[in-house]
Amino acid sequence: MAYETILYEKKDRVAYITLNRPQVLNAINDQMSAELVDAAKAFDSDQDLWVAILSGKGRLFSSGADVKQRQLRPREELVKFGTPGGALRPPGGGFGLGETVNWKPVIAAVHGWAIGAGFGFAVDCDLIVAAEGTKFQIREAQRGLGGSPHWVSAYYWGGARLASEMVITGRTLEAGEAYRLGMVNRVVPLEQMMPEAERLAEEVLAMPPLSVRGNVRMCRWFVREQRRVAEMYQQGLKLHLTEDFHESARAFVEKRKANFQAK
Repeated sequence: MAYETILYEKKDRVAYITLNRPQVLNAINDQMSAELVDAAKAFDSDQDLWVAILSGKGRLFSSGADVKQRQLRPREELVKFGTPGGALRPPGGGFGLGETVNWKPVIAAVHGWAIGAGFGFAVDCDLIVAAEGTKFQIREAQRGLGGSPHWVSAYYWGGARLASEMVITGRTLEAGEAYRLGMVNRVVPLEQMMPEAERLAEEVLAMPPLSVRGNVRMCRWFVREQRRVAEMYQQGLKLHLTEDFHESARAFVEKRKANFQAK
């Protein structure tokens, strides 16, 4: 598959997957989702690759879902797909890390911002290296949606009260605070982000690969089971069909304050 919205490179036993829509702050559209799923499968099935590093090109890791492409879909598409994310629904959440064959570890190298779906991609990874000053935010509430899967991830990695505040108020979480709470593994200056991610990859590569993959599988399964229940509950609410959801998208595009009506 030829990629247009991501970069996929291999160096020794490491795969480098890079979000590559810097002109729109690496906003995630349907094409990027499809390409990420394909890249994850390619990495998982390549016997020469043992670890991957996921990062974002440009000013930040990811600004989240592409509002213009996803939230402004025609209503008939939202009804048909059951989600703003379109017809593509990768197994295991994110780009499919919850259901793989070989369970190889993935390190997120995050800088700038990781918002909404971008937050989801980062915390779906097994380890996180964050540049100093990086901010994490669950944005779904402002968009008129629920953020229950992200709440599970924040709860699992950071704590219940923090997770509730992030999902209800859209509170941002700075990298240093995330490190203190145990949500990220390393915080380094921006210029050291990729070298530190590579050093962490080298630590992984020094371990017996089958033991590593067994532990990755266990860690992902535990949090994924909780997310699966949260996703099933949230889907039944059909928040993507509410007036407030559409008002949020229109306000974002028109660069004005949203006027929510609880409808």
